[in-house]
Amino acid sequence: MEKAWNDLYMALLYNGRWKIYLEGTGITIAISALACILGIAIGVVVALVKVTAEKKTGLWKVASLLCEMYTTIIRGTPVIVQLLILYTLFFTGGFPACVVGFGINSGAYVSEIIRSGISSIDPGQTEAGRSLGLSQAKTMRLIVLPQAVKNILPALFNEFIALVKETAVAGYIAVRDLTKVSDSLRLRTYNSWPLFIAAAIYLILVVVMTRIQKQMERRLARSDRS
Repeated sequence: MEKAWNDLYMALLYNGRWKIYLEGTGITIAISALACILGIAIGVVVALVKVTAEKKTGLWKVASLLCEMYTTIIRGTPVIVQLLILYTLFFTGGFPACVVGFGINSGAYVSEIIRSGISSIDPGQTEAGRSLGLSQAKTMRLIVLPQAVKNILPALFNEFIALVKETAVAGYIAVRDLTKVSDSLRLRTYNSWPLFIAAAIYLILVVVMTRIQKQMERRLARSDRS
C-alpha cells in the first residue's frame, strides 16, 4: 500500500506534475472543441448538398457525388492515417493538423446525422413553408433545420463525446495531449498511475458532457410540451 501511494505521489504531485495533466487536458479539449465546430460546419454543408441534390439535376448531382465520395473515403479509412497524411503533406504543426484532421473526419459522420435528421421531418413542413411564399433555402433554414436539430441533438453529442476520446491518438503527430503527456510521465515514473489518471480525466469529461446532453434534452422536451 505504501508503494502504491508513493507511486501515485510521484505520478501526480511530485514537482508539480499535476500541471502537466492540466496542460494536456486543455489541449485535448481545445482540439475537440475546434474540430467539433469544423465538423458541424462541414457536416451541415455536405448534408444540405445531398438533400438538395435529391430534387435537382446537373451540378447539384455532381456536388452530391463528390460529397458521397468524401463521406465514403473518410469513414472508410482510419483517422490516424488521415492525421499522418495531413501532418506530413500539408501542415508543419501537429495542433492545426489535428484540428483539421479530426474536423474533416467528424464532418463525414455529422453529415449523415444531419441528413437523417432532415429526412425525418414530415415533407408537409416543407410544402407548408413553400405555400407561404418562402424560398427553398428559407424553408430549410427557418422551418426544417430547427426541427431537425431537436431530433439529432443526442447523436451530435455522442459524436462529440467520441471525438474527445479519439483525440487520444494525437500524440502520433507530436501533439502533447492528455494521453501523450500521461504516457511520457509513465516512462519517467516507471509506473502505470499516469495512465489511470488520464483515464479518470477522460471519464470525468465524458460524464460532464453526458450530463449537459441530458439537461438539454430535458429542456427541449419541456419546450415541446409547452
